[in-house]
Amino acid sequence: MLEIIDHGAVRELRLARPPANALDPALISSLRAGLAGARAAGREAVVLSGAPGRFSGGLDVPALLPLPRAEIRETWKTFFGVMRDIAASPIPTVAALTGHSPAGGTVLALFADYRVMADGPYVMGLNEVQVGLPVPTPLLRALTYVVGARQAERLAVGGILMSPADALRCGLVDEVVALDAVVPRAVAWASELLSRPRAAMTATRRQARRAIASVFDDLDERYVETVVDVWFSAETQTAMRALVARLKKS
Repeated sequence: MLEIIDHGAVRELRLARPPANALDPALISSLRAGLAGARAAGREAVVLSGAPGRFSGGLDVPALLPLPRAEIRETWKTFFGVMRDIAASPIPTVAALTGHSPAGGTVLALFADYRVMADGPYVMGLNEVQVGLPVPTPLLRALTYVVGARQAERLAVGGILMSPADALRCGLVDEVVALDAVVPRAVAWASELLSRPRAAMTATRRQARRAIASVFDDLDERYVETVVDVWFSAETQTAMRALVARLKKS
């Protein structure tokens, strides 16, 4: 589910769960292990990538919908753990958005240091509201950190999906390049950052990213339970079942 490709000091973790790299419990756990493994192996930066045309389609709703409450709770805990691991990582992370990146794909990108997206007929954004899920507080705070309060409100409340050009315009991504240049550009950005005097860069980065890491300061078991309550609410379950039905027809 996760391909590991080393580019010198930079480790690429490529999501490899076709067809959409949708995030199910196994892929989420693999991603968390991959992030920890990169640090343990002494790699100095990480690039998260996906398949050409598809970074990640977000949470695998068809796979998650039948799961009991205990498994949904554990899935959300692990997913929040992945977000925290990226946000608070001692080494830089670059999101190489190799195509469609809605919902959970955008979530992974939000917590990275830098985002490079493929030019083309692709979309990204937090469209959780469209499927009956309120945007969790840590995600909304991260979106606000990246694009500013007014844009975050507009994008999250509307559940808006954007083209690469619109994502660049509002600051949700930092660069838009040709599809075949996404990973090389992400690796190059990370390598350039690593060329800075290391102690000065690391200390400054730690201070600057405290704002994004702090979104998890208030996240505890009670908050996760609240998210799970919403997941099993009548409105959310109805909206997700309707989504699954549409997917089966497509």
